[in-house]
Amino acid sequence: MTDNPSVSVAILAGGRSKRMGRDKAFLTVGGVPVIERVIARVRSLTDDLFISTNNGEKYRRFGLPTVPDVIPDKAALGGIYSAICAAKYAHVLVVACDMPFLNRPLLKHLIRLAPTADVVTPRIHTTQPETLHAVYAKACLPAIEAKLAANRLRIIGFFDDVTVRYLEAPEISQFDPQFHSFLNMNTPDDWQKLDQLANIEEC
Repeated sequence: MTDNPSVSVAILAGGRSKRMGRDKAFLTVGGVPVIERVIARVRSLTDDLFISTNNGEKYRRFGLPTVPDVIPDKAALGGIYSAICAAKYAHVLVVACDMPFLNRPLLKHLIRLAPTADVVTPRIHTTQPETLHAVYAKACLPAIEAKLAANRLRIIGFFDDVTVRYLEAPEISQFDPQFHSFLNMNTPDDWQKLDQLANIEEC
């Protein structure tokens, strides 16, 4: 395992934000649009950074390439598939656009582990990995294609067909003891709480 394997980074911004009622990528947290926070946290990790979205024009101002879904209307699994297809490197770190407190040391740790498995993903709770905060190998493509063809869109549905390296809570806590990396915004209440947290942490 090399210390710094080459990896692509994809920011998924394809969600419909139904519960939020507006595009959460552009909501401000601590006075900064959340997607700008995400970009700032991951930009130094790669020379292949792009946004996975079907609305590329909305994100033009960030100066990053945008990648539309290869197969439309396949939810987040389709976005992950499209990101893996578009990635320059054999592994791609996929993060959601609504995670304002991404932890760079933890992300670097995920990247260091990338050569050890087809999927490298945190798992704080035993039943649900953090699939939008994970590294995927191009070796995952056939397994994902099969699920998309069957319209079985649960992200972890293909995990039985690939190798997976889970990071459990004790390992994660070495980098992010409060697990703030995984906080995201699905509702206006979530947004308010994260904005308050940002103001407390940065004052």
